[in-house]
Order: sequence, then C-alpha cells, then structure tokens
Amino acid sequence: MGRIELVVIACGLSMDAVAVSLCKGLRMKKANIAQAFVIAFSFGLFQALMPIIGWALGVQLSHLFCTMSNWVAFFILAAVGAKMVWDTLHEEDGCPVETFERIHFKELFLLSIATSIDALAVGVTFSLLNVEIFSASTLIGLVTFTLSLLAVAIGNRWGIRLQKKAGLAGGGILMLIAVRILVSGF
Repeated sequence: MGRIELVVIACGLSMDAVAVSLCKGLRMKKANIAQAFVIAFSFGLFQALMPIIGWALGVQLSHLFCTMSNWVAFFILAAVGAKMVWDTLHEEDGCPVETFERIHFKELFLLSIATSIDALAVGVTFSLLNVEIFSASTLIGLVTFTLSLLAVAIGNRWGIRLQKKAGLAGGGILMLIAVRILVSGF
C-alpha cells in the first residue's frame, strides 16, 4: 500500500472526528485555541492507537485469513465505509446548539473512542496487507489531528453545514479503497 493510499485512508478515517470537531467548534462560545488543541489531540491520539490494536489482533488471527486476505480487507473497509454513510444519512441534522465554556474530558474520551472504532477494523486490514503499522498509525493520527483542529475553527466560524458532507466523504473514500484492494487482488 502506497503513501498516497494511506493519506486517503487517513482522511477517510478522520471524517467522524472532523464531524464531531465541527460540532465542538460550533458549540464554543468563543474560539479557544487551547481547547481546540485538546480536542484535536484526543481524536488524533485515539485514531493513531486503534489501528495498532487492530493490527495486533489481525496478526494473531492472520493464519485464519491468509488465503482470503484481499476479500477480508475488502469486506472490512467496505463495511466500515457503508456504516459511515448509513449513520450520516440516518442521523438527525446538526448537533446540540447549547454552548460550552470548557471541555468535559469524560465526554471527549468517549467521543474519541467512538470516532476511532473504524480505525481498529482498518488496523486488522493493515495486518492482512502487511502495512508497516507504526508509520501508518502516525500518519493517521497526524492527519486526524490536523483536520480536527481545522474543523473546530471552521465549526466555530461557519457552523454545521459541512458535517453531513464529512461523514459521506469519509464513508465513500473507504468504500472506494475497498474496491481498489479487491480489484488489485486479481
């Protein structure tokens, strides 16, 4: 898997965090750089750690999948992408409009886990495709951090108009990469 594909996967995986970051930015009474960094760091950290955990699980189970690795990778990525699109299309518009003064770390922790579960599944896929996990996870974390930081600022400035588009784009990207992995196996 090439660097460009990893960047595209990182962008796709980060879209849940971007959508939540847009909401967080919208809900800030006033843009706060320190809080924006904490939000982006939390999302970036979890997006970087989950693929490592998934990769470790995949390595332990790889003997079960070795002859079907392209098919397994396809189904995992396609399912994660389809779920992102489904969730985006079936969620209520917007996020709560109530504003906040400071971050609630328990809520941020739970949001960070929830938005990075798909990265766990992608980590399993990485083990099947022999992707170098630490550079891939670092890249995913950095991309998520950067995009989340921008999303907080954009959300604070322009609101939630982009939230649905982020979820649809992320799911679509993952499904396209799934198809490319399946086609390259033939």
